[in-house]
Amino acid sequence: MKAVAILETGRPPAALTERFDDYTAAFRTLLGDGVATERFDVQAGALPDDPSVFAGAIVTGSAAGVYEDLPWIPPLLDWLRAARGQTRLVGICFGHQAMAQAFGGRVQKSDRGWGIGLHRYEIMGEEPWMVPRVASVAIPVSHQDQVVMPPADARVIATSDFTPYAGLAWEDALSFQCHPEFSPAFAGALVESRRGHRIPEAEADEAVASLGGPNDREVMGAWIRGFLLGDRVAPA
Repeated sequence: MKAVAILETGRPPAALTERFDDYTAAFRTLLGDGVATERFDVQAGALPDDPSVFAGAIVTGSAAGVYEDLPWIPPLLDWLRAARGQTRLVGICFGHQAMAQAFGGRVQKSDRGWGIGLHRYEIMGEEPWMVPRVASVAIPVSHQDQVVMPPADARVIATSDFTPYAGLAWEDALSFQCHPEFSPAFAGALVESRRGHRIPEAEADEAVASLGGPNDREVMGAWIRGFLLGDRVAPA
């Protein structure tokens, strides 16, 4: 079985690294046992030379914005455009935004403010990898930026009032604004690390409380495995 490339575009805040896994480890847990992975430090300039040798590639979250003037972002966007048709692509949060930007959409900081806590999205349509079938999913989120114009060839597969373009799909790519790899504990700790100075107290309280509710991380994890690997690996 081919490995899955994990394109690591960011890391958790330093204050959380002793208690929680980094983003690559979180995705390895989400994918489950039996899935080989290879990590690429995108900020250090590492990207797969040949996308076709991988079963797929996951672009992780990052504190950066895709519109920022950072030296590692243009090579990533170029790589995503070149990789289409050679392997399957999955984008999460920053990865979702990077794929939209690379493929002709537009991303900006939203005037709706922080998306934090547990958000529920309505599922639009039925993609073949969406097994099990559900009408909506509740997943941890942490973002200020949003896709405000999806690429012309993308299908909107998940939506909410707060995030209209929360999920996008193409024949060989999919992306979500939410964080299925985030445990509720990590998502809560992330909110607490920004409480008061970046996130107002009342918003932080509401977000942390919401994370105690049921979530659908296992459902979305199964979708991502199904998209990347089909029936070649059993669900976790």
